[in-house]
Order: sequence, then structure tokens, then C-alpha cells
Amino acid sequence: MKAQRSARAIADLSGGIILAEVDVAAPPERLFAALTNADEVVRWWGSHTGSWTADLRTGGEWKAQGPGANGTTFSVGEVYLVVDPPRRLVQTWRADWDEGPDTTVTYDLAATDSGTRLTVRHEGFAGRAESCRMHSQGWEAVLGCLSRHLAPSPPSADGGETFYLCRLLPPRESFAYDMTPEEASVMQEHVAYWTSHLQAGNAIVFGPVADPNGPWGLGVVRAKDSEQIRALEENDPAIRSGKGFRYEVLPMLRAVTAA
Repeated sequence: MKAQRSARAIADLSGGIILAEVDVAAPPERLFAALTNADEVVRWWGSHTGSWTADLRTGGEWKAQGPGANGTTFSVGEVYLVVDPPRRLVQTWRADWDEGPDTTVTYDLAATDSGTRLTVRHEGFAGRAESCRMHSQGWEAVLGCLSRHLAPSPPSADGGETFYLCRLLPPRESFAYDMTPEEASVMQEHVAYWTSHLQAGNAIVFGPVADPNGPWGLGVVRAKDSEQIRALEENDPAIRSGKGFRYEVLPMLRAVTAA
């Protein structure tokens, strides 16, 4: 059995091309549905997408809308160029926050022993290195969300709740040392949010970790399933701020707690 790959994106800034890849624990048909069904997309894309409409055919239009970082509504969309379920989906991409010509996104789905390997190619950023870099970071984050959306919840020892390790990654490695007053305010809201979960008994522990490469936030929580974890992520003020925070979440195979 091949090892599963977590979400990873690489940007060729000079060529204006992004390649992203992730393994998901679902067959190609299930993954293709998650990429194209409106109800599914708004669930795994979370608070970043409030609505999704699509005419799933070659030449059909698609559009996503959601809350932007500055409180205004963003939109992104265009048309489908190739609709070949469950193997390939190609669509043009025009985002209202990004100046420049349309770009193109290609999704290739390949069955594996444990599910499906999804490869995303986003091209058309020539001459726009910063936009290419930001979209690369975005793809790595949202493909991680997609993978977690399709991952089955591991069974707990007693058939009830599961424990999860949540790692909050900041927008930059130096964030703990050079955060702006606005970012500091977001972090205060983040701490209050996690404190409420601690008091409610959902969180076991949380706090910053002194990583030599740059501090990041850690939390251990108990939840009934991955849907509950996704809701915790999406409602965190740090994520809702739109300032580049993202979560990495891993289920614990076994947790030993005090009685």
C-alpha cells in the first residue's frame, strides 16, 4: 500500500505555475462529487466560501462567494473547459481580488490503493509572482480541508468520542515576534475562543509551542467526529480573520487521560 501524501503545493514563480497534490481516503467518484457538488463544496471549503453555484458541463459557468478579510464579499468563478468524471476537471479562474488575466485550474484524479491522489495544476500567473505565491499557500490549505472532509473518523476505544491534535500555523514564522496591533487583537479573540472550549470540556489543553523554526499554536480536543472538528476550525477568530492562519488536524489513535 502506498503511503498517503498530505496536502502540498509548489509554486514556480518565474513560470507562474502551481502544482498541488493530496491523497484522500475516498474513491475518485466520491472525490469528484466533493469538487463539484454545491452542498459539499461549502462544507469542506468552510468559512472561506459561503455559496457555490455550478453548471457542470463543458462551457458551463461556476461561481463561489464568501466573506473577505476586510469584511467585503469576494467572488471567484468563470467556466468549465473539461468535465470528465471522475478523472479530470478543468476550469478557468477569475478572482475579483486578483488583477490580471484569467488563470486555469486542472484537477486530475487517480485511484490509489487507499483512495485517490488529487493533483491540481493552476497556471497563468506569469509576471505575477506574489499572486502565484499566495495562491500556492491557499491551495495547500484548502486541499488539507478537502482531505479532512473525506477522511473517515477513526473509531475510539469506547466507540464514543475521539481526541484530535490541532496545530494552528501562523501566517509567517516570525509572527509571534512582529505581529501587528490588529493581529494581536485577533489572537486575543482566538485565546478567548479556545478558553470557552476549555471551560466547556471540549478542549483538554491549548497554548503556543516554542518551535525553533517559529512558535505555533497547539490544542488537544475531544469530538464525536471530524464534522465537529471542522466547525471548531471554521469558527476560530484566527481563521475567520482571513489573515493567513491555517490548521493542521490529526486524529489520535489512542488517548490516555486522567480519570
